[in-house]
Amino acid sequence: MKYLHTMVRVSDLEQSLDFYCNKLGLRELRRHDHEAGRFTLVFLAAPGDEMAQVELTHNWDESGYDGGRNFGHLAYAVEDIYEACQRLMDAGVTINRPPRDGRMAFVRSPDGISIELLQRGQALPPREPWTSMPNVGQW
Repeated sequence: MKYLHTMVRVSDLEQSLDFYCNKLGLRELRRHDHEAGRFTLVFLAAPGDEMAQVELTHNWDESGYDGGRNFGHLAYAVEDIYEACQRLMDAGVTINRPPRDGRMAFVRSPDGISIELLQRGQALPPREPWTSMPNVGQW
């Protein structure tokens, strides 16, 4: 058995691509528009890790989805948890669970999907402003 991808339903494809690609840093690998079924599939992956893919499914006639946490979360290792969170915050993304421990943080996509960011290797030493930041919303 081999892992292929995780599928996430999205209500606004352009808004989701802006989040996953422009803010989170994933790259679009391929896209399939299915006129007859009225849906688009977009496959994304982190640069250098194309085997771990996220499939964004956009059903053209769907107006929105609730409860993005119903499947769990997506998780990505990052080189510097503080830099990654700062970059996301600067792009307008809420850090729901700040990396107070230098190891783990959570953000959410525009559709409410939880995304876990984990420090690659050992945790970084705790530092401000992260150690004092409270949790925001659900993660």
